[in-house]
Amino acid sequence: MKLGIGIGWRPEIADAVEALPGVDWVEAVAENICADHLPEPLARLRERGVTVVPHGVSLGLGGAGRPGADRLADLAARATLLGAPLVTEHIAFVRAGGPLTASPGLEAGHLLPVPRTWDALDVLCENVRVAQDSLPVPLALENIAALIAWPDEELTEGQFLAELVERTGVRLLIDVANLHTNHVNRGEDPATALDELPVEAIAYVHVAGGVEKDGVWHDTHAHPVTRPVLDVLTELRARVDPPGVLLERDDAFPPAGELAGELTAIRETLAAAAPVAASPPAASRSARSGTRTGEGPGERAPGTRPAPGARERVAVAQTAVLSSLVAGTPVPEGFDHRRMAVQSRALAAKRADVVAKVAPELPLILGDGYRTAYLGYARTRPLSGGYRRDALDFAEHLLIAGLPADDDARRGLTRWWQDRAAPRPPRRGTRLVRAARDMRVVRAARTALSGTLPGTRSGRGTR
Repeated sequence: MKLGIGIGWRPEIADAVEALPGVDWVEAVAENICADHLPEPLARLRERGVTVVPHGVSLGLGGAGRPGADRLADLAARATLLGAPLVTEHIAFVRAGGPLTASPGLEAGHLLPVPRTWDALDVLCENVRVAQDSLPVPLALENIAALIAWPDEELTEGQFLAELVERTGVRLLIDVANLHTNHVNRGEDPATALDELPVEAIAYVHVAGGVEKDGVWHDTHAHPVTRPVLDVLTELRARVDPPGVLLERDDAFPPAGELAGELTAIRETLAAAAPVAASPPAASRSARSGTRTGEGPGERAPGTRPAPGARERVAVAQTAVLSSLVAGTPVPEGFDHRRMAVQSRALAAKRADVVAKVAPELPLILGDGYRTAYLGYARTRPLSGGYRRDALDFAEHLLIAGLPADDDARRGLTRWWQDRAAPRPPRRGTRLVRAARDMRVVRAARTALSGTLPGTRSGRGTR
C-alpha cells in the first residue's frame, strides 16, 4: 500500500496538521486514543479520507513476557476504530521482573533495546506471532534508538531484523533517525544495516530530530531534523522506494511553517536520491542474516518455539538492566557504566516530563524545584502503577518529608493530594508501611539479581 508523505498527529499540533498542504496520511500514538471515539480533529481527517495508522508504544514485544491480551485487544480496537491498513509497534522491552524472575515488576516508561542474541530473537519472534494472531491488520515493527549496548551480542541490527522478518513475515518500520542515533552512540554504520536488512519488507519510514550532547545522540523528537538523518534517508532511498515516509515530532512543537519546511526537505531528499539500485545477486535470507546452515541433530528449525529456558534467561538479563536503570541496583557486568548513567537520567527525565503533563498542577505548586525534587524521588523509586499513581506517590513522598519548605506551597500540595488520594495525608503508621514497601522493591530486586547479568546465549553454539 502506497502511503505517501505523512506526519505524526499530536493534539498539540492538530490544527496545523489539518491545514498543512500535501499531507497524505498521519500516524497517531495508539495509547493516546480512546477506544470508543476519536478526537474531533482526527475524526475530521478520517472524513477527508486521510489514512490514520495507530502506533503502539507499550506492548513490549521484545520483553521476556508474552504480550498482554488486554494490550493487544486495545491495539486491535484502535486499528478497527481508525479503519487502519496496518498497526505498528517497536522492537523493544518496556517492563521486566515479575513471575519469570520472582522479583517485583518494573516499568521503564520508555523503549529499551533488546539484546541481539538468539535467545532474545526466539522470544521476540514468538511474541510477534502472538500479536499477529490477535490483530485484525498486518503488524510492522520499528527499530529503536539506543543509548546503551548489550555485551556479547551475536547479531548485527540488520541481521537481527532480517531473521525476524524471515521467521514471522512481519513488516518493518525503519526509523532513519534511530539508525543515525545508533551510528553516533554505538558506532554502527547505517549503510551496513540497510545492506543487511530486507528493505522489501519496509512498510514505511520515520524521520525525526535529535541533539548531540557530550558525544551522545539523544533521539528527542523535539528538535529539527538534521542533515545526517536526511543523509541516511538518501541511503535508504537508493535501495528501495519506501511506501511511506513520516515526520515525527513529540515536543517543543514549532510553528506550522517550520513543520511544512521539514516536510519539504523530506520530499526534496527523496526526489534527489539516486534511483533504486538493481537487486543484489539472489542469496538465501539465511546466508544474509547469519543463520546457521547444516544444523546438527536436535537443532530447531527457525520459527518454532524458543529453546527451553530462553524466556527465563532473557527475563533475568532484562530485569538486571532495568533494575539498575530505575531502582539503583548495581550495573550488570559488561555494560558501560557511563552510558548506563546517561540512560538512567534520560528515563527519569522522561518520567518527570510525563508526570508534569498528567499532573500539571505539580510544577505550578513546586515551581522551579519540581524537576530537581522529582528526579531525586525517581532515583530509587521505580514506576509501578502508571503515571497518575506516580504523581500521587511523588506528592506523598514530599509531604512525608515535610516538603516543600514553603508553607504556602506545602499547603497547596496537601490540598492537591487530598483532592485526588484521600481525605487527609497519611498517618505515621501508613507512612512507615509505604516507606518499607519502597525499600522492599529495591531489596528484592537486588536479592533476585545479585547485581549480575547472566549470559543470554541459548547454548546452541555459534550460528
